[in-house]
Amino acid sequence: MKIQLFGAAGGEVTGSAYLVQTAAASVLVDAGLFQGGRESEANNRLPIAKNLDTIGAILLTHAHLDHTGRLPLLFKQGYRGPVFATGATIDLAEIILKDSARLQVQDAERKNRKRAPGRRAPVQPLYEPDDVEPFRSLAQLVRFQQPVPVADGITARWVEAGHMLGSGCIELVVEEDGRRKIVVFSGDLGPTTLPVVRQFETFNEADAVFLESTYGDRRHRPYDQTLAEFEEIVRDAATQGGKILVPTFAIGRSQQILYHLAIMFLRHDIAPFPVYLDSPMALEASRVYAKHPDLFDEELLGWQRRGLLPLNPDIFRPSVTADDSRRLNELEGPCAILAGAGMCNAGRILHHLKHNLSNPQTHVMIVGFQGEGSLGRRLVDGHKVVSIFGRRIPVRARIHTLNGFSGHADQAELLEWFSPLAPSRPKVILTHGEDRARTALAQQIQQRFQLAAALPKLGEVIEV
Repeated sequence: MKIQLFGAAGGEVTGSAYLVQTAAASVLVDAGLFQGGRESEANNRLPIAKNLDTIGAILLTHAHLDHTGRLPLLFKQGYRGPVFATGATIDLAEIILKDSARLQVQDAERKNRKRAPGRRAPVQPLYEPDDVEPFRSLAQLVRFQQPVPVADGITARWVEAGHMLGSGCIELVVEEDGRRKIVVFSGDLGPTTLPVVRQFETFNEADAVFLESTYGDRRHRPYDQTLAEFEEIVRDAATQGGKILVPTFAIGRSQQILYHLAIMFLRHDIAPFPVYLDSPMALEASRVYAKHPDLFDEELLGWQRRGLLPLNPDIFRPSVTADDSRRLNELEGPCAILAGAGMCNAGRILHHLKHNLSNPQTHVMIVGFQGEGSLGRRLVDGHKVVSIFGRRIPVRARIHTLNGFSGHADQAELLEWFSPLAPSRPKVILTHGEDRARTALAQQIQQRFQLAAALPKLGEVIEV
């Protein structure tokens, strides 16, 4: 069995895609989009597989764009096989992919407007909304813990990953040449303290493990400390009449922030102020969350029994159209605006940052991972001036980095998840992490379990 990495390798955190090939079948685990910078755009245009017709199935760990965003490219190239995923992943991925296609078209149009007519061929979008259409008809529902035959000699099982609604780790049981091999893909693992969704589950046996390492070099602050800092920022902004800008992924982090704001208002910690969800995708995603209460953790169910209403229309206000979004620039605080994209590399948050970064009363909450080359990373790194839409914008706003809200497990939690697998002495392959994170996690795995971990490059082939 050979497994080739078409993303999330060589120090890259996005673009997850693993092509699993046996003598009898091939399956693709995830088909994610590279995000952040021009090099990422170029990588996205490279084919995932030269012989697309040999892929018998695609398996999705979860719905985020860096795990699903190249699916429309595969559909565009003619793939019409099954796409296996949990119900929540199917619902959320459809929303994410449609939004991605819309942004691809808008980005191409913006670039073409800046080009001199006739000088160069126009920029083409990576894919368009029509390329997303096959997804729903190809999607095949799987349920947690239930093994599913996905290709000749390959059975897959999903377990809870605790990263976002419907996210899963995938176990492949492969029968080949009379031998049985088990390969585990962690997908993205969530921290054990992440609210709303349930905690990750583990496996006890594997011949090979592909383990994410986003935060393999650090430990998050205790969640209660991060939450206390979040609440203090909210109180300060409310007192000062400032704006809170939250660049956030529409699915997962948006619902998490809304959840904590709703609790503050329900407890009467502060007087309620307007909270704008400036994302049609986040609004759709919130409806998907309501559709899958079986995936909620006990804490959220307990707050609901006490009257929690995260989307109370008197406080939480939808911003659907572009005009709705532009009108938010005229608002005075206190208010909060949640808008994508989470790394500030696209979307409506760019307009809000352009209009508000120069205001010292603005609070920008960075609540997720910021990839190299992204605007969000430059803000986190303390740049005093940033470029947005070709304009140099002074950064006078207060930038708050709240890594404790991360949807990714930290080093200790990654090791906790891996620990039950260690006695089976699997081959360990670290992906989905920058080099310093992968190296640090590899050192910990060596020290604790006496296992050497591979740090593969993009395109590398792993044999099992």
